[in-house]
Amino acid sequence: MAGGQDFRIEHDSMGEVRVPASALWGAQTQRSHENFPIGTETMPREIIRAFAVLKKAAARANARLGRLDGRDADLIGQVCDEIFSGRLDDQFPLVVWQTGSGTQSNMNVNEVVANRGNQLAGERRLHPNDTVNMSQSSNDTFPTAMHIAAVTEVTGQLLPAIDQLVATFRRLEDENAGVVKCGRTHLQDAVPIAFSQEVSGWRGLLEASREELVASLEPLRRLALGGTAVGTGLNAPAGFDVAVAEEVSALTGEGFKTDPNKFRALTGKDALVFSHGAIKGLAANMMKIANDVRWLASGPRLGLGEITIPANEPGSSIMPGKVNPTQCEAVTMVAAQVMGNDATIGFAASQGNFELNVFMPVIAYDYLQSVRLLADSIRSFDERCASGIRADRERMDQNLHRSLMLVTCLNPHIGYERAAKVAQRAFAQGESLREACVELGYLTPEAFDEVFHPERMV
Repeated sequence: MAGGQDFRIEHDSMGEVRVPASALWGAQTQRSHENFPIGTETMPREIIRAFAVLKKAAARANARLGRLDGRDADLIGQVCDEIFSGRLDDQFPLVVWQTGSGTQSNMNVNEVVANRGNQLAGERRLHPNDTVNMSQSSNDTFPTAMHIAAVTEVTGQLLPAIDQLVATFRRLEDENAGVVKCGRTHLQDAVPIAFSQEVSGWRGLLEASREELVASLEPLRRLALGGTAVGTGLNAPAGFDVAVAEEVSALTGEGFKTDPNKFRALTGKDALVFSHGAIKGLAANMMKIANDVRWLASGPRLGLGEITIPANEPGSSIMPGKVNPTQCEAVTMVAAQVMGNDATIGFAASQGNFELNVFMPVIAYDYLQSVRLLADSIRSFDERCASGIRADRERMDQNLHRSLMLVTCLNPHIGYERAAKVAQRAFAQGESLREACVELGYLTPEAFDEVFHPERMV
């Protein structure tokens, strides 16, 4: 306590600092908390959880290599488990807009682990720098935490969300086998397509994005940990980098390994750029799918109206009975956000100077926001929209048979130019293709009926 107030005095290499008495953090966290009153974006909890994995793995590796007392390693691991579970979330107040190396968030974790560990031990056993940060530097821990968080969140959240929506589309394909409708290109009528084929296109977009995402994770499985300050591994024992990667793999169930070139690992952020490119590709595909769905569901009377989607909430404060494709709109806004994040990540990754990149917190924030928003929006879109899609087969059939592009099936029989004249006359006169073709003398009614079968054009 300081001066009877609810504060205690902590110190670091720069002197004394007043810290809230109830806080588990220490002087360096408090300085950052006071020096960066910028925005409301705090360090992502995914990064904090990744740090918990990292610190526990480092303690185990240090114990294996004879650098750290086994009891201290267990104590660090116990606190890291608490952090990972979310029990200590309120102990990580720092904002994204801090030092570009993420040093202060690394120290935030070190201080919380040390102070909480000492509480549990009933004695001062752990020191933030000497014990919890042993064999590490912020310069190799923060990029490592970024990679751990990226891999675990994509595999744990985003890929399952994709799989969920893929399963829904497969069901829609099966339910609508044999349903033929008008295709559309350039927002204009085109030749027929089966509705199941159209849905299979949506499914294929997701499956391709999934493949690209999985491929993009491989470079992220290489960890910078063990490079310490500039990549030389100063103050880390021989074999620490390999041992700690093994420990991280054991804790996460993911196949991480040490990066063979720590100099590149500390300063290069291209693996995150590459992976977020796949995430942006998924966002682009979700934008297309959501737009298709809302166009096809437009109406209810004056739009395309070929599908119906669930009515989730009133759509207007002035127009009674209006219902809007709100889940589609949420998906498209998320896609726009992800595309903006991609621009930020690409620029930030280009700013590596000498032995370090100092734009890492914003890269981490934007990457993880993209993963979180896409996973959440895909699940919501599936549960509140896609799973309730119903084909209006009567409307599809009406639109199909009104389409002038059915004339394409006449090409082999009367030629492209004559077929074009049939379509033009039918449109100008308000006639059917059959009437126009017969009146132009290109086919008899019987011959037309023999070759004109829209359902066979798919």
